[in-house]
Amino acid sequence: MFLTLAIIALSYLLGSIPWGLLLSSAAGLGDIRKIGSGNIGATNVLRTGNKKLAALTLLLDALKGAAAVLIARQVAPSLEQAAALFAALGHMFPLWLGFKGGKGVAT
Repeated sequence: MFLTLAIIALSYLLGSIPWGLLLSSAAGLGDIRKIGSGNIGATNVLRTGNKKLAALTLLLDALKGAAAVLIARQVAPSLEQAAALFAALGHMFPLWLGFKGGKGVAT
């Protein structure tokens, strides 16, 4: 039971890393949530006109989902699907952003 909860929590936390918001802020583009759809994902980052930053956001969003699954595969292979689900839920409903995130497509 503890292992299941740990994988779920870790997957959610990995998924909740708002790469689009972090990268756009670091690039001096401001709060990505104030333009376009208001989402934190790669599609909204692309609306800033910065294709490289959007591609990096897409890659990092995909990698956080993959990381959750790969960690689960090493620790408890039966929890891979739960890890994928909770990484996507973390992206869509991140605790850090008032449960308002992206669409979860890349994750």
